Amino acid sequence: MVAAPRTGPVRRIWRPAGVLGLAAGVVVFVSLVDPNEGGHYPTCPFLWATGYQCPGCGTLRVLHALGHGRLGEALGLNVMTVAMVPVLAFFWGRWALASWQGRPTRTKAGDPRLIWLLFAAVMVFWLVRNLPFGHVLAA
Repeated sequence: MVAAPRTGPVRRIWRPAGVLGLAAGVVVFVSLVDPNEGGHYPTCPFLWATGYQCPGCGTLRVLHALGHGRLGEALGLNVMTVAMVPVLAFFWGRWALASWQGRPTRTKAGDPRLIWLLFAAVMVFWLVRNLPFGHVLAA
């Protein structure tokens, strides 16, 4: 039996590095092209069709505000997006470290209740931000 060829850590990290580069490119682009000015980005299809904000409404403006270091403004636009940034950074870091060390990365969630909890949180956020008393969540 022939052993699989070993690859170095730099070669193993190319996928996480590519995702990081793509994400950084998106943030730089949105930081430079202001979504607050009309004509640069399409309108959210759900907002356009219903007049209600989806859970992701305001994300481009959040990225623009974060790209300029305005955390307070970003929190006022979409607190769910701001809360997910460190979560996504954690999972990206875990993936990058596992890739660097040559360990397999998990492809399934450990506890399905966490997925259902996240789903419920997004649904509650979506509902509350469109109710009259949830106007602080809708920007």
